Amino acid sequence: MLTSAIIVLLIVLLMGGMPLFFAMGTASLVYFYFADINLALLAQRSTASVNSFLILAIPFFYLAGELMNACKLTDRIIGLAKALVGHIHGGLAQVNIFASLIFSGMSGSPTADTTALGSVLIPAMKKEGYPAPFSAAVTVASSMVGPMIPPSVALVIYGTLANVSIGRLLLAGVLPGIVIIATQMVFTYFYARVHDFPRYERAKMPEVGRAVVRGGPAILFPVIIVGGIVFGIFSPTEAAAVAVLYGLVLGLIYRNVGLMGIWRTVRDTALGSARILAIIAMASAFSWIMVREQVPLTIANAISVVSDDPTIALFIILAMLIVVGLLMVASSAEIVLTPILVPVVLQFGIDPVHFGVLMVFTLIIGGATPPVGVLLFIAQDIAKISHGQMVRAMLPFYIPLFGAVIILALIPEISLFLPRLVFGS
Repeated sequence: MLTSAIIVLLIVLLMGGMPLFFAMGTASLVYFYFADINLALLAQRSTASVNSFLILAIPFFYLAGELMNACKLTDRIIGLAKALVGHIHGGLAQVNIFASLIFSGMSGSPTADTTALGSVLIPAMKKEGYPAPFSAAVTVASSMVGPMIPPSVALVIYGTLANVSIGRLLLAGVLPGIVIIATQMVFTYFYARVHDFPRYERAKMPEVGRAVVRGGPAILFPVIIVGGIVFGIFSPTEAAAVAVLYGLVLGLIYRNVGLMGIWRTVRDTALGSARILAIIAMASAFSWIMVREQVPLTIANAISVVSDDPTIALFIILAMLIVVGLLMVASSAEIVLTPILVPVVLQFGIDPVHFGVLMVFTLIIGGATPPVGVLLFIAQDIAKISHGQMVRAMLPFYIPLFGAVIILALIPEISLFLPRLVFGS
């Protein structure tokens, strides 16, 4: 009864508009009080979860992404994407999708992707005759790859909460990111042929070479991070610090990140990281309560009633995550649910690295679905269209998005191949 009461209390507080940190903290405090547990344990559980060298990767990756965005590499990324895929049916739409793959290696954020690339590509697509709703929809859909390619704060958070290797997780997101982009490019290819969208002439090799040189700094960003971890040069936290240094060097080279710009990125990083770490601290205490009350076991038993098959169990959990993603911001849902669901998937023999990639991607799709759908509001504002037009334009793109979820769920090796290749089984 007490467990049910605090879960209901948490939901009521969130629906009432209370920030997640305070809502979880209040629910946890109520449980500790009525369960007659020393309140000092609440403080210990909360602080222990963030008193970690590993968790320093979160603010460092956050700062690195902010610095790379400040370097204004967007035009270089678009130029590179245009040279490589602009000749495919769909032209600028294909460029939009492929540019997201490159940009995700800088920011790791679908919001930054939608804002930075959308502000350039949506007006450009409209100018070339693409419908404004379609231009906005392809921008939102392609931004879903953001948290898959290193650096990925979402995967670092999952690894921290699930006690899973950050290095394995960062590698595990690379091939799924390519699958996500590939499904969208294939879908857009056929969609563009049906609607007779324009495309560019194939770029000649000298043009491709110049585009690669100009866009090289953006490509090198995730390569440095992954390569350093793979070859044992530095840990994930040290990789994040190196990423920050790389962002600062680029800012000095291009002379577009001054002292005030650096100050703003540091300030924004401090505020954003403090918010995330505070939520993680309270989530740690709340998850301890859930484990103590055997909530993961209860969920596992409930799923077992339907089926003992790991694949079916995984799809049931993913369906639940999709529903949660409709109602909660992805980062908040991830922090709350990771400590609860990881013990569940372990009972079914599902690899936690594979599940982490699926969980992050499935929850991120919620950013492209109403009613919460933050990405929809950003894109529709740039495209100057109504919310109804935005939602209708997104409907076809759920086909490649959910298609990617199904492919990744049915073929775990896509996520696990690189981690096993580098770190072994």
